[in-house]
Amino acid sequence: MTRLCEKRVVIVTGAGRGIGREYALMLAEHGAKVVVNDLGGARDGVGADRGPAQQVVEEIRAAGGEAIANGADVSDFQAAAEMVRQAVETFGRLDALVNNAGILRDRMLVNMTEAEWDAVIRVHLKGTFAPAHHAAAYWRSESKAGRTPDARLVNTSSVSGIYGNVGQTNYGAAKAGIAAFTIIAARELKRYGVTVNCIAPGALTRMTEDLQPGEITDALREARSPRWIAPIVTWLCSSDSRDVTGRVFEASGRFLAVAEAWNRGPTVDPIADPNEIGPVARRLVEEARLNTGMDGKLLDGGLED
Repeated sequence: MTRLCEKRVVIVTGAGRGIGREYALMLAEHGAKVVVNDLGGARDGVGADRGPAQQVVEEIRAAGGEAIANGADVSDFQAAAEMVRQAVETFGRLDALVNNAGILRDRMLVNMTEAEWDAVIRVHLKGTFAPAHHAAAYWRSESKAGRTPDARLVNTSSVSGIYGNVGQTNYGAAKAGIAAFTIIAARELKRYGVTVNCIAPGALTRMTEDLQPGEITDALREARSPRWIAPIVTWLCSSDSRDVTGRVFEASGRFLAVAEAWNRGPTVDPIADPNEIGPVARRLVEEARLNTGMDGKLLDGGLED
């Protein structure tokens, strides 16, 4: 087996369980030295436990790999800086950062509390920004010192963010923001030898199992296993992916796809009088492609119930 990430140093946030754990294990299998980050909180972000991260480290070491645990809250700006510093001081450099940590506090908009909104936005959006900021600053300094990196930043969006899911205005808004963050960061960091891509994973984990409608069969569990998402992340962290940047990949046991970005649809000249807008706006809507559902397919009428 070709080891795609031989001797590359990778941080994976939220790697103590679920999808992040699969990332860490496969990256290590492919030769990466892994910083396994996990605060160890509950699904809603409450609490902390260093155990899950340390267990993954022990699995990697037992298989002959190299790994260290990190228990930072990724939304803590200084703790994120220390995490990047730990990777560099322990392994000599940093080649890739996988921003995977997240929480859920689902609620319909009219019932959502300020705290539920703030917590999800903080963990997902700031928890992507803070590690990415410090990793990017490190890679820029390497580039300016004449040691141009072959570096990777991999973020995590969701079909809830790029297509929209009822009951997740906080989570979906954060995940849509991360998709936009990815595109912009890819443009900014290209000059420093850094690619930036994003994953919208589909998997059954402790975060999502109770959100799945109907019976969870063995076939469904296999199709939604986190193991199907780890291969694309491993490849994106490798040197082989250096020509791919600014893209959002959907990944699950059902398919691997590229999610296409917003495109400008039907257009008319600007209109100064709001009384004239109605018929024109309705015609533009009729001519435009419909929104998609959570399956990425066009909806009849453009909205789900």
